[in-house]
Amino acid sequence: MPSPDTSRPLPDVRVVADPGDAELAAAGEVARAALTLDAGEAPALVRRLAAPPAGRRWTALLTDGGVALASVSGRDPGVGHIDLLAVHPDRQGEGRGRALARAAEDWLRGQGARRAVFAGNPPCYAWPGIDVRYTAAACLAESLGYEQSRVAWNMTADLSADLSTGDDVRRLAGQGVSVHATGDGRERVVAFAREHWNENWAWEVANAAGVHHAERDGRVLGFAAWGARPAWFGPMGTAPEARGLGVGGVLLRRCLADQRAAGQRTAQIGWVGPLRFYSRAVGARAERVFWLYGRELA
Repeated sequence: MPSPDTSRPLPDVRVVADPGDAELAAAGEVARAALTLDAGEAPALVRRLAAPPAGRRWTALLTDGGVALASVSGRDPGVGHIDLLAVHPDRQGEGRGRALARAAEDWLRGQGARRAVFAGNPPCYAWPGIDVRYTAAACLAESLGYEQSRVAWNMTADLSADLSTGDDVRRLAGQGVSVHATGDGRERVVAFAREHWNENWAWEVANAAGVHHAERDGRVLGFAAWGARPAWFGPMGTAPEARGLGVGGVLLRRCLADQRAAGQRTAQIGWVGPLRFYSRAVGARAERVFWLYGRELA
């Protein structure tokens, strides 16, 4: 990306609290052109970020050829997130990324944030941070005084792998455990995620494209979801009483099979903790690495 001319004024940025369909569509096309690693899902990401959990404070920031989306953390209102920033390749080198970032910081200050981060705001986020291959974005963050605070990673699952579960489903049935594609009973699974984990996971389960769960004697034992963040797998969890039964591997493979049926060739397992589980269960490999940046807002 060409270096911006810092001697001239930054481009104007509009703060749009409630962007309409046309503005979201235009922003999605900018994101598609700019975010080459995520071009296929970029418009859907923009629309997902524009439909966050109830009560989240967020805004769109628009300039000719550029878009940013910012929000305030629900867990810590002192933390503000720059959730997405994209500048069309034809308009790069004009200071638009810098202008969008500064405008986002100004909006976050107005919302009471004391710190700004280039990092995902769960449960509704685009990425954990800045993909290390988006070098220009990392350079922009560092030029603005952001410091790298953490590293996160995704794993990639090849959906041409064997995702069959018939033998395992029969084995679990012999232990009184049944496995289901979650339909009208999703609220039970949402409540299970809320009780055993947190409200963020409950929101993701409620908004996922697909959910599978296991139960015994009418009690939910575990779940797996996909598509709460477009095209990605997760979250997934099992109750302590079900660990060691192999429930997680079955639910994982059933969700990945759904994603394959939806036309995907690979699936991203987002913001991974247990590398070994996913590697052994479906041969997933650690692939996307993200730097999380932050800085204090004066």
